[in-house]
Amino acid sequence: MILAIESALLCVLFTLLVFVMSRKPINTLYNYPPNIQERVKSLEEYRDSIPTQKNKVAAKIGACVLFVVILSLILRYVNGYTGFAEAFGYGFLMWTIVNLWDVIVLDIIWFCHDPYFVFKGTEDMVKDYHDYLFHIKGFAIGELLALAVCALAGLVVQFVL
Repeated sequence: MILAIESALLCVLFTLLVFVMSRKPINTLYNYPPNIQERVKSLEEYRDSIPTQKNKVAAKIGACVLFVVILSLILRYVNGYTGFAEAFGYGFLMWTIVNLWDVIVLDIIWFCHDPYFVFKGTEDMVKDYHDYLFHIKGFAIGELLALAVCALAGLVVQFVL
């Protein structure tokens, strides 16, 4: 039962984070399929507002650090875990649940079908906006990233908290 509650809360928090970030879609350009990214980069209207690759990497690293901290605190002080293996395993399970929520609800159901996320000048790229495989690949990359983040969280739980 606690897993369901924690997962639901994390899904809500993640959704709020995505919602806030998506208020200015150009800031999330690198979360779009490659063909859309290239088209947007070629459009004069967006030329001065496209985030750099450096910004993308910094944002991803910052998010990972934040996730390690939040996950470690939950694992230690909500769940009472003190060992690496149990913290890593439970953390990975929670990450996977949120990652599934992200790919199914936020990406495939919301992003792929909400006209708000369609950049002016890319309206003809419906097939690219509905590229579910792109989001499924993102899910797989997220699972690989989870191995590192959850391992770090497990180490924090075992040796720091």
